[in-house]
Amino acid sequence: MSARWVRRLQSAAACLLFVAYAGLSHYCNSTGEHVLGAMLALTPVSLIGLILAWRGTPPAVASLLSAALAGLLYTVWPLLEKNFSLFYLVQESSIYCLLGLTFGRSLLPGHVALCTQLADKIHGPLGPREVRYTRRVTLAWAVFFFLVAAVSVLLYVSAPLRIWSIYINFCVLPLVAAMFVAEYLVRRRVVPQGARAGLLTSVRVYFADPQ
Repeated sequence: MSARWVRRLQSAAACLLFVAYAGLSHYCNSTGEHVLGAMLALTPVSLIGLILAWRGTPPAVASLLSAALAGLLYTVWPLLEKNFSLFYLVQESSIYCLLGLTFGRSLLPGHVALCTQLADKIHGPLGPREVRYTRRVTLAWAVFFFLVAAVSVLLYVSAPLRIWSIYINFCVLPLVAAMFVAEYLVRRRVVPQGARAGLLTSVRVYFADPQ
């Protein structure tokens, strides 16, 4: 099997896993299935913690950290099981606020806007027009992610849990996709053709040289 087909199968598996996770999360939030809901809510953060522990520390230290994590989860499990939807809210809102802060922080004096950095790595040096545009795009993404988090909190406290769950599990990613499409359409009108690049190209270039 070629490497291309392997990547396609991996991508398909990741998509199926994400859809299954979103569907099960919505089911738990809608029906109040506490045990499965708590397990699903804890899975992402627990996996990230374990990966960081085993990749960034010696095996003995990683084992101690893993045991400490297991002990902590065992201790707080009744509270998490009872309030698993709140844990979902905190987890999701924290992610989108962190993304908003990442984009917004790059707009502070003495910093280079994140989208400007990406564009400069691909088509630099940028002209004043491209710099202005990429700064505005960076601001737009920062506002977008903060709005996503704010709407999530607002729905959680004011709407039925089922409605909030539909939003967070099935609406946010389509909104992100729509944001990418809208930005691309605007970019086609504002930025010269030679200075354009797709999202995947930008991400690959950025992470290939994070400095």
